[in-house]
Amino acid sequence: MNFESRVLPELRSTLAQFPGFQLEEKLAWSRSLLVGPPIEQSEHVRTITRMIPGADGEMLVKIYEPVQRTGDKLPAMMWIHGGGYVMGHPDMDDALCERFVQAANCVVVSVDYRLAPEHPYPAALHDCYAGLTWMTEEAEQLGIDVERVAIAGASGGGGLTAALALMVRDKGGPALIFQMPLYPMIDNRNDTASSHEITAENATWNRANNVAAWKMYLGENNDASEVPYAVPSRASSLEGLPPTYTCVGQLDLFRDETIEYVTRLAQAGVDVEFHLYPGCFHVFEVFVPQAEVSQRASQSYVDAMARALNP
Repeated sequence: MNFESRVLPELRSTLAQFPGFQLEEKLAWSRSLLVGPPIEQSEHVRTITRMIPGADGEMLVKIYEPVQRTGDKLPAMMWIHGGGYVMGHPDMDDALCERFVQAANCVVVSVDYRLAPEHPYPAALHDCYAGLTWMTEEAEQLGIDVERVAIAGASGGGGLTAALALMVRDKGGPALIFQMPLYPMIDNRNDTASSHEITAENATWNRANNVAAWKMYLGENNDASEVPYAVPSRASSLEGLPPTYTCVGQLDLFRDETIEYVTRLAQAGVDVEFHLYPGCFHVFEVFVPQAEVSQRASQSYVDAMARALNP
């Protein structure tokens, strides 16, 4: 059976219309595919855009918080957008960040980290660490409870989430109670069965895209064997990481590296919740949000974050 025939019927029509990213040939055009119209903002969530100190100059962040706040400090989550390390912007996840705010009664900070190939590793990760450090250092101003801080992201943002958790563990802070790297991009070797399986040009992320994106992200360090935190799947130990939630579609190129990551977390004594969705491709719940499986998947991870931040 080919890739398209294995996709759930409720997801197929949208997939058939997707032209596919062309990172090496048309990077600017590929980036434009992730730019959508502004959302109609929720009346229950306040969104603030501001500039903060990044790892190398100023960095934009978007801060989402409940409109109705008491004097109590709220839990907080840092969100890291996806895009294979080479595309994306916080604006594309406005609706999702609003959902987290309302479900978990929390503050969400979404970071506009620098993208490759203009800014290869470690620029993006250092920006994320700077954003997390700023968020916790400004906890009083933001009304954040530093005892309840989590990090999360999807795809490339999931890879940065996993890398950031490792960096925070090794540096000794800021303290995290939870991480949620959704269908994360964490292995540059491209040697798993799923990385060879997903090659269709109209797949939302295929082998050609993955090879190109890793080359852009790692730059001169493309073997990554000696580069700490660049490729989380190559970390020597996953011990001491915070409790974790992740999910992946069975037709996602990242299926096998995610399963291996989950297995290693469990073997390292890290509490982990994992969901595998048959018939689903990469970022299926974003591409086809109205589908039943998409609503079920996104509600599952939104609820998981709410539970983690409100133990």
